[in-house]
Amino acid sequence: MKVKVLFFASLREQLGVSSEEVELPKGVATVGELRAFLARKNALWEKTLATHASLRAAVNQDMAQPTMRLKAGDEVAFFPPVTGG
Repeated sequence: MKVKVLFFASLREQLGVSSEEVELPKGVATVGELRAFLARKNALWEKTLATHASLRAAVNQDMAQPTMRLKAGDEVAFFPPVTGG
């Protein structure tokens, strides 16, 4: 199953990529499992995704919890919390 993953703000800057298509391996079916899977890519990805404890996610432009199940063709966006004034 393939999903499109988008990275925004400081995540995009730190990882050096704004988006990618990801083939999910067996056992990766939720947003949280996808995040953990991506963090295993290499040390940079692990550090970047692990250090953002309050990382937010959206699936198909709707806010998503880590337990949300993914389906083929979903667009998953990861971004740090946004504050403003």
